[in-house]
Amino acid sequence: MPHLRNILEDLELPIDGNGDLSVISPIDGSTIAKVFQTPLNEISQMAERSQTAFLKWRNIPAPRRGELVRLWGEELRACKEQIGTLISFEVGKILQEGLGEVQEAIDICDLCVGQSRQLFGKTITSERPEHRMMEQWHPLGPVAIITAFNFPCAVFAWNAANALICGDPIILKPSEKSPLSGIATLNALLRAIDKFGDEAPDDLAQAIIGGATHSKSLVSNPHMALVSATGSTSMGRSVALSVAQRFGRRILELGGNNAMIVTAHANLDLAVRAIVFGAVGTCGQRCTSLRRIFVHSSLSKELLNRIEQAYASLKIGNPLNEDTLVGPLIDKAAFEKFQSTLNRAKSEGGEVRSGGERVLEDIYSEAYYVTPAIVKMPTQTPIMREETFAPILYIVDYDDFDTAIHLHNDVPQGLSSCIISDNMQEVEYFLSVNGSDCGIANVNMGPSGAEIGGAFGGEKETGGDRETGSDAWRNYMRRTTNAINYSHDMPLAQGISFGRN
Repeated sequence: MPHLRNILEDLELPIDGNGDLSVISPIDGSTIAKVFQTPLNEISQMAERSQTAFLKWRNIPAPRRGELVRLWGEELRACKEQIGTLISFEVGKILQEGLGEVQEAIDICDLCVGQSRQLFGKTITSERPEHRMMEQWHPLGPVAIITAFNFPCAVFAWNAANALICGDPIILKPSEKSPLSGIATLNALLRAIDKFGDEAPDDLAQAIIGGATHSKSLVSNPHMALVSATGSTSMGRSVALSVAQRFGRRILELGGNNAMIVTAHANLDLAVRAIVFGAVGTCGQRCTSLRRIFVHSSLSKELLNRIEQAYASLKIGNPLNEDTLVGPLIDKAAFEKFQSTLNRAKSEGGEVRSGGERVLEDIYSEAYYVTPAIVKMPTQTPIMREETFAPILYIVDYDDFDTAIHLHNDVPQGLSSCIISDNMQEVEYFLSVNGSDCGIANVNMGPSGAEIGGAFGGEKETGGDRETGSDAWRNYMRRTTNAINYSHDMPLAQGISFGRN
């Protein structure tokens, strides 16, 4: 592939062919690198070194810690094109999406630089005379960051930037399907640490390369004060149980089965644009991908026709080509799941209106390019309640708005959601306690493309936790409540009298 070797060299990545983990490009199925997995017996030592780094890093003033994150953002700006291109090679995203992911990492660095001066606590009125109460936020400890294949750069940066300003060292464990992009992002951080100077302790940022066994070893280590894991619901259950056994903390960002309600008062021009990117971006391999549409029956036929026309014009192919809009699925297993899910949908009464085929096989025999599928369903059947990481869009008609809300919420996942409507009552109801039960609820836009300023995450089987903006920084710190007596007496709370009047 053109320029890949130069990109790997520029990003200080391994290109040796002797490693025991092959990195396969979904573009053509070729091996683009072989990297060495971290020996399992070294993980506990790495965790111990991270704990040692914590004892020093927690004492660096938070605004100075923010300066390190500022330097990281500058390093990412300098190599944005290379990392974005590498993401396309390694994940199969179109180049614009790869570049956008690196921009997310840059944006979170910018946000956290400011946040490093705003790790605020509270002053609390005491019920006791001549007393004051306050809350403080202190550094928590080492943070393990386990990322999924589809966002190897941004999700790592979300967590690491917050952790670093909060006084916590980090250990990255990228997906074994996309380790290079994660390590490239880490290398930019390591360059920033070198520029930051001696205030940064050794082993402030480390990485572990490997698969599920490596993740389990890291998750169970008692030095990991917080485990932030992105991936499937089954993975999340395993992480949650392991962390809970040792009373650690976790942030879980798991499955999404995101829906859109298109009401009778919808602007269909907006709807179609939101639907197409939401459903086919990253070939349907985003946790926020649009998977279900509930459309008012009065607009159903017109909307379906418009979506089919838009899908027919999609350019499917090599994601590095400028005119490509849909790249490949990550691997054969994803394609087989895509096919088996479509077969189940048909067995449950679904009509595949278009898509579902493997294409470009004559050019890329070892890769899995597909046509995004549109499936008209009679109602929400069991297969629709499962998340399939592939470009399958289910469409169901409705007549009653309350029914649409019920169907929307009647799935185990609760990540992102959206409504297309110009009716104020419908919009406000969707955003109310009686509306969407998801962590993200959008109006007149799709479910994907979250900004770093808002806390990211979802409810139910999505995990219930939050990453990135808003007050998510608190996840990376511990809270203390302090009471200060500046009197010469010892009044007790609740007016208790003990021993003397």
